[in-house]
Amino acid sequence: MERRAQTIEDLLRELEETRQQLYEAEETIEAIRTGQVDALVVHSEGVHQLYTLQSADHAYRVFIEKMSEGAITLNESGLVLYANTQFATMIGHPLSGIIGLPFRNFLTPESHPAYDELFSASWSTDVKAEVELLGTGSRVPVQLSSTALELIEGISLCVIITDLTAQKNVRQQLEHSNRELDQLNKSLEASNHDLQQFASVASHDLQEPLRKIQIFTNILSNSCLHKLNADETRYLNKVTASASRMKELIRDVLNYSKLSASEERFTRTDLDVIVKELLEDLELMITERGARISNAGLPSVDANPGQMRQVFQNLLSNALKFSRPGIAPEIRITGRKLLHPGFDSVEHPEGPYCLISIQDNGIGFDEKYIYKIFSLFERLHTKEHYEGTGIGLAITKKIVDKHRGLIQVHSTEGVGTCFEIILPVLQPEKKPA
Repeated sequence: MERRAQTIEDLLRELEETRQQLYEAEETIEAIRTGQVDALVVHSEGVHQLYTLQSADHAYRVFIEKMSEGAITLNESGLVLYANTQFATMIGHPLSGIIGLPFRNFLTPESHPAYDELFSASWSTDVKAEVELLGTGSRVPVQLSSTALELIEGISLCVIITDLTAQKNVRQQLEHSNRELDQLNKSLEASNHDLQQFASVASHDLQEPLRKIQIFTNILSNSCLHKLNADETRYLNKVTASASRMKELIRDVLNYSKLSASEERFTRTDLDVIVKELLEDLELMITERGARISNAGLPSVDANPGQMRQVFQNLLSNALKFSRPGIAPEIRITGRKLLHPGFDSVEHPEGPYCLISIQDNGIGFDEKYIYKIFSLFERLHTKEHYEGTGIGLAITKKIVDKHRGLIQVHSTEGVGTCFEIILPVLQPEKKPA
C-alpha cells in the first residue's frame, strides 16, 4: 500500500513536471513567434547548445503578429508552415489546429478552383484572388495576396489575407442605394414629363377662355363705359388688369415648361449683338425712365441665342422696373474672360469662361432673401407696386444652368443690385441635359 502511494506521488510529480515543461515550451514558442527572443540555449545530454534566430526573421515575426490582416506561409505542398494570430481569429481555430494542415481545408468548396489557380501561379508571379474562408459557423469573404519568398528553409509562399466583409457590406449597400436612386430618377423623370405636359396643356387650354374674357371686357369698356358709375368702372378696370396679368403668367409658365423640355444644340452666339438688339426693343421703356445704359462689350460664346436673349431681357427689364423713384436708372453691362469657373477666378483674355455683370442703381433688396429670388413664383415686392409674375428670375437661372453656367446676385437696399453670370465659352458637343 505504501509502495502504491509512493508510485502515485511519483506520477503526480512527473505530471506536474511535464505540465511545467509544456508551459515553458508554450511560452518559448510564443516568444519566438512574437520576436521576444533572438537566441535559445538548449540543454541536451549534458551539453548546452546555442541556437540563434535570424534578425530579419525577428523583425518579420514582430511585424506579421502586429498586422490587422491574416498572414500564412505555405510550402510547396500547400501545407501551413506558419500562421499569425489574426488568421486564427478570422477562422475561429487555435494555432495548433492550423499549422501543418493544407490551407485548402479552410476554404469553402466553391473557392477551391480560384485558390488552386492562385497557388499554381504564385510561384512565378504575385497573384491576388477573392475566396471565402470557412469561419466558425460563417463564411468570411477575403482577398488573398500571395508572393513566393526565399526563406531559410527554402522557397515558401507568403499569403496576406484581407477580410472583405466590411467592403462587401458597403458595396451591397451602395448597389442597393444606386438601385433606389435609379428608380427615384426614373420616377422623377416621369413626374417631370407629366408636369411639363400638364403645364403645356393647361397653358394652352387657359388661353382660349382668357382671350374671351379680354374680348368681352374690351367690348364692355368701349360700349358701356359712359354708362358705368365710378365703382363699376373701377371693377371693370380690375378685371382687365387681372386678365392681362393672367395672360402674362400663362405665357411665362408655358415658356418655363418648354425650357425644361428643350434640347436645342448650342451655336456660336455674339452676346454683344443680342444686347444691342434688345436695347433697341426696350428703347421706349428706356426713354420713359430716362435710363442711362453702358455696355462695355461682351464676348461670343456657345449658347442658345433665344434663351440668352430671354436672360438679358429679364435682367434688364428688372433693372429698369425696380428703379428708385425720382432717380434715373443707371445700368452697367460688362464682360470679361476667366481662367476658372469661379466668381473669384483670375481674369485672362483667352480664358475658357466669361463673366457677365449687370449692375444697376435701383431699389435693391436685403440679401437675406437671396435664396428666394430664383425660386418659381417668388416675389420680394407686391404686384400692386411692381408688375410681374415671379417667374422671370427662375427662368433666367434655369437657362444659365442648361448652359452649364453659374449665376449669383449681390444687392443693397436703396443702393442697387448686381447680377453676375459665368458661362463656358465653348460647350461640349453633346446636347445639354
